[in-house]
Amino acid sequence: MSDIYIPGVKSRYDTDKLIEDLMKVERIPKERAQKNVENLKTEKTTWQDIGRRMTSLRESARTLYSFQSPFTERVVKSADESVITGTAGREAAEQERSFIVKQIATADRFLSKPLPENYTVAPGTYTFGVGKDSLSFAFRGGSLKDFAEALNKRGRDIIRSDVITVEPGTKSLIIESLKTGSVNRLSFKEDAEKLALNTGMVEKIDSVSRNLVKEPVTVPAGGSKQFPIGPTLPNRSGLMLSYEIATTVKPDTSNQDPGPPSGPEIPVPGSITYGGITIENDPATITLPPYTPPPQPKRIDTFDVIQLSFSDGTTKRLPPISDATEYKNYQYKLADISDGKTITSISVVNGNTHRDINIQNLRIYDSEANEGLRPLNPVSTAQDAILTMDGIQVNRSSNTIDDLIPSVTLTLKSSSDKPVKINVEPDRQASKDAIISLVANYNRLLADLNVLTRNDDKIIQELSYLSKDEQDEMKKKLGSLQGDSTLNTFKSTLQRLATSSYPTSLEREMAMLAQIGISTDARKAGSSQGYDASRLRGYLEIDEKVLDQALQSKLPAIKELFGKDTDGDLIVDSGFAFSLDNLIRPYVQTGGIIALKTSGLDNRIGQEEKRIESLDKQLAAKEQSLKQQYGKMEGALNSMEKTSSSLDQFSKSSNQ
Repeated sequence: MSDIYIPGVKSRYDTDKLIEDLMKVERIPKERAQKNVENLKTEKTTWQDIGRRMTSLRESARTLYSFQSPFTERVVKSADESVITGTAGREAAEQERSFIVKQIATADRFLSKPLPENYTVAPGTYTFGVGKDSLSFAFRGGSLKDFAEALNKRGRDIIRSDVITVEPGTKSLIIESLKTGSVNRLSFKEDAEKLALNTGMVEKIDSVSRNLVKEPVTVPAGGSKQFPIGPTLPNRSGLMLSYEIATTVKPDTSNQDPGPPSGPEIPVPGSITYGGITIENDPATITLPPYTPPPQPKRIDTFDVIQLSFSDGTTKRLPPISDATEYKNYQYKLADISDGKTITSISVVNGNTHRDINIQNLRIYDSEANEGLRPLNPVSTAQDAILTMDGIQVNRSSNTIDDLIPSVTLTLKSSSDKPVKINVEPDRQASKDAIISLVANYNRLLADLNVLTRNDDKIIQELSYLSKDEQDEMKKKLGSLQGDSTLNTFKSTLQRLATSSYPTSLEREMAMLAQIGISTDARKAGSSQGYDASRLRGYLEIDEKVLDQALQSKLPAIKELFGKDTDGDLIVDSGFAFSLDNLIRPYVQTGGIIALKTSGLDNRIGQEEKRIESLDKQLAAKEQSLKQQYGKMEGALNSMEKTSSSLDQFSKSSNQ
């Protein structure tokens, strides 16, 4: 069918094919230019990929010696995280502390008695207090659920409420403070007090508070002071003893020797004068006994200064106080310290020789009572956290404590009678992870450099961690920049840095990466068959056991191995990470080598694309010219054929 000639549709002489064949030859320069553009774009992408690899390695290096260095990170390790945990800032000092969490801080949480499901809360103004904060709102009346929702809507971060089913067929209202500590007691006023009383949440009681000392009282060194309790306290489980104590240390003058006494005063012996001649009497002489310094008084330091006296005549010392110039609060449950006896007085017995004891706010109070009200069904009551640190008791209103150890925040989880060790130490795992990340980025960059600068397919086969698609992409780039002196120089310098030595405080033990288990080991592990070619590429390997041991015992020197200030100007000027940063910076910085490479390729790509545009115009003109020429040729041939046909017909008609 293709050979059928259709006038006006297909050329009898197949000029289209002739023109196409001629144009194929004409398009060869354009195709070469297009191929060149593709190659230039691929090369640009390659340089961009190298730049990203270099940037990743540089960032890993900068992390290891900058102010964000993981070597200065601190971590808090707890022997029992169910009791106490902590976090530490960079400024925290390495230390070990022992804690006993006697009680954690809790908040008031009061439950009503079981109420009918249709119980209605009367309209009114309901006022609640949590420590110094208060909340008041008008309620128009409704169910327990309506009241709880209205309270929660206004409670913000100080108070909340809920309705629960304690017994089938009933509802119980629970109201709780959202702030812990004894200073944040939950209180009821106005209609809130009526609601609490009517629902059996609280009851009215007589106050048993005893304010024994309010203003500061000083008990000097060697002195004592007794504070009697009267009348006798009732036997209630919530009674608490609270006081605040500060100490004043006086200068120690016990070692100052006054020296020997001056001895008796001897009168002048006198004289006689006769004839202008004066004769002096001999002075009297007294032999003094040898001087013996007086015995030095014994210095006494004691912190067992608070004593309880009981009705049976016995006494008991409370746990020791801590030495502090500012007042510290101490709290005890009477049931825990009275041994079931009746306390008649509290005394300060200062057995110190050079320390005054200052006491204030000594009082006994009912921890369950608040403004004459005591909860009947407390789920929990507001109390401070009480803990000891290395034998020193401290109280806090919150379970989050950030002012006990500098730059360390402790979180109390539960109480425990057993000591729990807390260690503040360097975050060695963070340092290890940063080092591993550096080695990984180093090896990945080096792998790309090996692929680009060498034309050996084994290099790609050795990279077993690559996926099949990644291997295929690598094969396209294999040896593509083999003759580039920039990359070859960079690669050789990079490998040299990994095997160089750097100054540290442990010059003989910690000067090279190999001494912390990071090396370019060309031997096959556990093999005597010589060298493994894949290990001759310069990739770094990590012996984790050696690295862990070095991080445990030589962390400061490892930090210096990656970055150290050698001239004391507080600026790092040596180390492997520092050297990597210096090597990579001119390549990846704005206007650097990579940027120059890619911008140069962009210019070449632009020039080739302009050339392609020009060739497109030339080819279009050429094709149009050929079509015109072949069209004219076909027209001439057709005209000649018509003339020939006319002549043939004329000849035939003449012969007839």
